[in-house]
Amino acid sequence: MKVNVKKHTMMYPALAVVASAYDENGNADACTLAFATMCSHHPPAVMIAINSTLKRKTLKSILLQKEFCLAFPSVEHASEVDYLGIESGYDEDKLSKIGFTHQKAEYVNAPIIDEFKVCLECRVMHVAEVGSHTQITGEIVNVKADESVLNEKNKIDFRLLDPLAYDDITHSYYKTGEKIDDAFKMGLKYR
Repeated sequence: MKVNVKKHTMMYPALAVVASAYDENGNADACTLAFATMCSHHPPAVMIAINSTLKRKTLKSILLQKEFCLAFPSVEHASEVDYLGIESGYDEDKLSKIGFTHQKAEYVNAPIIDEFKVCLECRVMHVAEVGSHTQITGEIVNVKADESVLNEKNKIDFRLLDPLAYDDITHSYYKTGEKIDDAFKMGLKYR
């Protein structure tokens, strides 16, 4: 039997992602987000949402530059990812504090964090205020991936990336599971 539970923002699975941008002085900043998803194939685009009721330097930087990078951290960087979400860029140079390095993205004016194995370079397409958050749609103009996460067909392999998942209900991080089957094939038995 299903029962009513407390209403809460949720999406399963939700990957922990890191958005990065340059501030007005050209300094790199980054913040961890749980609110991110795909939203268009043509053009390829992602949507992120950053809490605008709190002190968020990365949000200000993205809105100023109109460009950002979105990284998909691996489980191995869980502590650093958590720190990027709990500290404000107004108070600390967060990337330096955790010893992370960065370089300018190839197609946008935003920093790519070297330690994260997959990164999307994005240009802001749309901004909307949605309750407590500023929702930003970014067109993906380039994808960077370490060779270590590419399969034999030169595609990003989810298992090799080992992305970090986040549960906003319990405020916990998780490692993702095993592949169970190929999409768009296992359901064909019902046709």
